[in-house]
Amino acid sequence: IHQALGEINISLKKYHSKVNTYYGKPIEVFKKLSEDYTIAGVFCNRDYEPQAIERDKEVYYFFREKNIPFKAYKDQVIFDKDQIIKKDGSPYTVYTPFAKKWREALTPEHYQSFELNFKNLFPQEYSDILTLKEIGFKKTDFNFSKPVLNASIIDNYDQFRDYPALQHTTQLGIALRFGTISIRKCVDFALKHNAVWLSELIWREFFMQILYHFPQVVHQSFKRQYDNIHWRNNEEDFKHWCEGTTGYPIIDAGMRELNQTGFMHNRVRMIVASFLCKHLLIDWRWGEAYFALKLNDYDLSANNGNWQWAAGSGCDAAPYFRVFNPTAQMEKFDKDLLYIKKWLPEWNTSAYLSPIVEHTFARERALSEYKKGLASAE
Repeated sequence: IHQALGEINISLKKYHSKVNTYYGKPIEVFKKLSEDYTIAGVFCNRDYEPQAIERDKEVYYFFREKNIPFKAYKDQVIFDKDQIIKKDGSPYTVYTPFAKKWREALTPEHYQSFELNFKNLFPQEYSDILTLKEIGFKKTDFNFSKPVLNASIIDNYDQFRDYPALQHTTQLGIALRFGTISIRKCVDFALKHNAVWLSELIWREFFMQILYHFPQVVHQSFKRQYDNIHWRNNEEDFKHWCEGTTGYPIIDAGMRELNQTGFMHNRVRMIVASFLCKHLLIDWRWGEAYFALKLNDYDLSANNGNWQWAAGSGCDAAPYFRVFNPTAQMEKFDKDLLYIKKWLPEWNTSAYLSPIVEHTFARERALSEYKKGLASAE
């Protein structure tokens, strides 16, 4: 975000304007702005995360007391929270009918582009935005490249997206999360290049509207009966999972990639999430929190939705008896072991650990615990 704002600020210099940046609690910043300026109205783009909603409500009520309009607009989605709903007005909780209605409702107006016009901006003397140090951050050596819609990748996205060694994914998660690429631009491109990638963009909106309508999923299973499962939550096992020392190469490679880069291939995310919940019987919330800590493209709705999908507790989740075999997944999606060798230099040497749990045993244990937990909820 800081890098993108800095670039926008520089681009405004020739128009004798700038981006004003402030640091502090939002309500306190707006109180100070209302003292410094005569504010005619406040305009922002809508956010769907529970904490963001409460933040915006506080600012809204502050300005309402001053009779100052506060307007929030749809921006990071094609359809807003209540635009794709059932006939009875309730939200969809299954992806397929949601996606069907989403596609039916889509028109070119939803993803049309607009020319930018900076010529009438408020004139201001140019100054730099706040530095990272001024807002309590440190610069990392991670290179955030400008987001690009790469036709050579997206045209074949459906064929190669599941193979982690190929890195044949869009790498646009960070840009979509922080708004440095427009969802409208992505949808327009997907319509022209790849229907499967469009489906992934619709999944993104599906999880966003689930989070908005069911904010309790942040802390609870969407299917409440899954909160009766007795998780082992073994801290030593969790440490092995976090550090990538489980003895399962595809799991360990994925976790090493995450820890070293802040990114993990999506297919591998599914495998490591399933392993944590099913093989180790560790609460999906532990894994969700670790991903939140490590992922550069962390998005609450998508992260929560995908973790609950893996655990079986989500609104449109994989059935609890679906347990990925990590060895079979490796053989299917990394048969030449290119991904494994990249992230596990000690693989196939005496230094590499034995599996911390045997697959068949772990699968049977998981099925037993899931059955008991779900039966107790009836």
